[in-house]
Amino acid sequence: MQVKRILCPVDFSDFSVKAYDYAQSLAGRYRAELYVLNVQHWNEILSDEPCLSWAPATALCELNDAFLQEIQKHLQKFVEIHTHIGIRPTSLVREGDAADHILFFARDQKVDLVVMGTHGRRGLDRLMLGSVTERVLRNAPCRVLVVRKPTHDFIVPENAGSPVLLRRILCCTDFSSPSEKAMKHALFLSEEYEAELTLVHVLEDTPYGITAEEQTAKATQHLEQLLSPGLPRKCAVKTAVLTGRAYEQIIRLASETDTDLTVMGVRGRNALDVAVFGSTTYRVIQLGSCPVLVVHA
Repeated sequence: MQVKRILCPVDFSDFSVKAYDYAQSLAGRYRAELYVLNVQHWNEILSDEPCLSWAPATALCELNDAFLQEIQKHLQKFVEIHTHIGIRPTSLVREGDAADHILFFARDQKVDLVVMGTHGRRGLDRLMLGSVTERVLRNAPCRVLVVRKPTHDFIVPENAGSPVLLRRILCCTDFSSPSEKAMKHALFLSEEYEAELTLVHVLEDTPYGITAEEQTAKATQHLEQLLSPGLPRKCAVKTAVLTGRAYEQIIRLASETDTDLTVMGVRGRNALDVAVFGSTTYRVIQLGSCPVLVVHA
């Protein structure tokens, strides 16, 4: 799992500070290039200041340029204040739609990992986590690490020697090809950080004609088959089969086991279904106790 380029979008909020802690620590660990991106929407600023709409075009252009220069200084100050290890990130300010610029930059620069913060608000009305995070999660060409306000923090950026302390990983699988890819990432991380890995499958429905015990036994056997002898097994690997709503069981298990990172696979940009993707992945991000690494097929 190569990590050569990391992109961290920031909006100067507390969530951005937390995401930047993760991004810089991982960049130091992997010796990766780190890009810090802030996107401003000039049209939104104009709409908040109606008097500017009457200004001449030349004056608006000058105001826009001056505004972006101030944002660039603000971003550089943000990086100076919050950088704790010896790295030199590249600070970028763009104007336009935030999700569009994040996705374009990730594709254009062949970014390996996007690290971004989210408010993680509760409630069905906030299921989409905000349009920017939602669109990036759906369309990113690479892995996305979403950081909220974790209870279990595996980043200690002040520790320059070893800022990444990943001890327990939870990987969710529904036996699909995307979750297999996620499992490979989880296995790699558990090997690299000597972290304990729990591979979990959640039974939400019991098919007609089969008992819950039979279904659990079958799922357990399937989990063990995924961990074939050809895969690295230097670290401790556990399996768990749970029953109930997937996101509730994943969140509960992560909390009970003091999980540092949850890894989840998604089907890809064209196959993501709002109901399925939202009710599981989004809610684990929203309500869970640790960061979530989303791996696309």
